[in-house]
Amino acid sequence: MSEQGQVEVAPRFPVLDALRAVGALAVLTTHVGFYAGLYDGHGTWGHLLARLDVGVALFFVLSGFLLSRPYLARAALGCPHPATGHYLWKRFLRIFPVYVVAVVLALLLLDENAGLGLRDWLVTLVLGNTFVDPLPPAGLSQMWSLGVEVTFYLVLPLLMLAATGRGPGLSPRRVVAVLVAMTAVSVWWHLDGAGRADGWSDGPALQWLPAYLGWFAVGIALALAHVVQQTACPSRLAERVLALGREPGVCWTLVAALMLAATTPLAGPVELAPPTAGESLTKSLLYAAVGGLVVLTGLSADPASRFGKVLGSAPARHLGLTSYSLFCLHLLLLDLIAPALGFELFGGHFWTLWLLTVAASLAAAEVAYRLVERPAMRLKRTFPLREARAATGSATSGTSDR
Repeated sequence: MSEQGQVEVAPRFPVLDALRAVGALAVLTTHVGFYAGLYDGHGTWGHLLARLDVGVALFFVLSGFLLSRPYLARAALGCPHPATGHYLWKRFLRIFPVYVVAVVLALLLLDENAGLGLRDWLVTLVLGNTFVDPLPPAGLSQMWSLGVEVTFYLVLPLLMLAATGRGPGLSPRRVVAVLVAMTAVSVWWHLDGAGRADGWSDGPALQWLPAYLGWFAVGIALALAHVVQQTACPSRLAERVLALGREPGVCWTLVAALMLAATTPLAGPVELAPPTAGESLTKSLLYAAVGGLVVLTGLSADPASRFGKVLGSAPARHLGLTSYSLFCLHLLLLDLIAPALGFELFGGHFWTLWLLTVAASLAAAEVAYRLVERPAMRLKRTFPLREARAATGSATSGTSDR
């Protein structure tokens, strides 16, 4: 972190890269647990496996933090917002190349997708399944979260305009008002809005952006705290929040407690039965707290601490850089590996499936990162930049927001 009064536009957060891998591996593990049939009938262990979909909350909090922080920092410096066109171009390059590869492979290689027609291909390729279909094609059920991410990418410039305005200066109260509104929409969606929207299409309304605005709001709140502490008028509350993040043992203990709470009936059923409105909201709030605490440890990590050294190391960061490809490809690989071994759905063999899926996914992710992700991201500079207009601030090469 910079000294107070020196707001950085793009500071480095090495640990956050590694935390992406934590989220991706959590999602992989919950899918293997489902395939092995361990969610129900295996006590707290099975329920905990079911709740490792909390990795999605970690992704959304990370996105809220990393993507909103440049807007807030530039507002504090009196600089214009990032160029919207360039921002959206980078988002496109980040999401779609690997996603398209995963879709094509899943639709071609999995027998369950053999009967899909042109309409199904087109809807899937544009990330439309969650909005119009009750279920996605086989091997792609995790992609609903990308639909939410992309929707958030599209509305973020408007949210930041509402939070910071067009004039110079940053008003924390104005940002907080936007965060309160986002959270209120999310709460209402769980309690009432999703039920009203269920008739709009065949897509599950609880997998649309309004249900997760609260998770993104947590990330934006952390970005606000971080930027405010770099201004000439730091906040005592923000400092207390960031100080908590410098105690990773405390944060992860709280995460463990919240995850145990999430395994109880308070957070709804662990199987595919629909939750009540109250259960859905409870789970969402617990996951928001977990995601916020985990990301907080990354943005406040002391590089000299054991935690900072391990998660900020080159191997850990590289796992984070390849984690998006792992996320996109792991379910396809699981659906190929299990039948090849003669393992039936809900037939057990958790550890065998987990080890093989992790190994195959890491290898595939490395290939996809080198052959698809990195070449695609080199194209980000082909879009006209307005970044040079940021008059002040330390625009160093910080943590990737990809």
